[in-house]
Amino acid sequence: MTKVIITGCSGKMGASLINAAASREDIEIIGGIDIVEPVNAKFEYAKTFSELKCSADVIVDFSNPVVLDSMLEYAVEKNIPVVICTTGYSEEQKKKIFAASEKIAVFYSGNMSLGINLIIELAKKAAAVFGDSFDVEIVEQHHNQKLDAPSGTALMIADAISEVKTDAEYVYDRHSYRKKRDKKEIGIHSVRGGNIVGEHEVIFAGQDEVLTISHSAHSKTVFAVGALNAAVYLKNKGAGMYNMSDLLKNS
Repeated sequence: MTKVIITGCSGKMGASLINAAASREDIEIIGGIDIVEPVNAKFEYAKTFSELKCSADVIVDFSNPVVLDSMLEYAVEKNIPVVICTTGYSEEQKKKIFAASEKIAVFYSGNMSLGINLIIELAKKAAAVFGDSFDVEIVEQHHNQKLDAPSGTALMIADAISEVKTDAEYVYDRHSYRKKRDKKEIGIHSVRGGNIVGEHEVIFAGQDEVLTISHSAHSKTVFAVGALNAAVYLKNKGAGMYNMSDLLKNS
């Protein structure tokens, strides 16, 4: 049994995690952190980590970048592995995450979906096959409450392609200049509207043919299940940085 503390327990993803855990025998939610008290919580609740009394095996974080410092401080002090699913971190915050991984196990991924991580592998393969003969564009769509743009997942895809196209340059907006598209560009475009859970499309556009790889998330459950799987995987792991590729290899 893996005992879990949820950071962001009163949010939509927190609710999805709680619901997903309820049907599993290998996970128990024993604590939650949020500025808003969850309704009918069956676990210990606190607004801050300093107020929390329970002891967990893993922290699963679906919250806000502002929580990062206090969460990492608590995790390192208590030697608790942490699954970080929040997106929108600054470069300075990412450095703090990597620094923490030198002391505890950190599972860090911008998207916990199995399908998305398969798309990343397929996009890398396509980039290796097509080279500079195909232009690459990434389009992501999310609900109108999402704070960060582009999504962490879109950047994950772009970063994976950049492992192949090592001279790639990310372009987020073309309205401010007039010139032909450079072969080095990876265009990244964000759509925000309604209650779209998550849509990602990778377009490889060549001469007379276009390859499109796409993924649709129909509910937040796919992310919750992935995060809980990561928590079970991370329990008792030594210090280091882990991601979905590590989880998939051991599935």
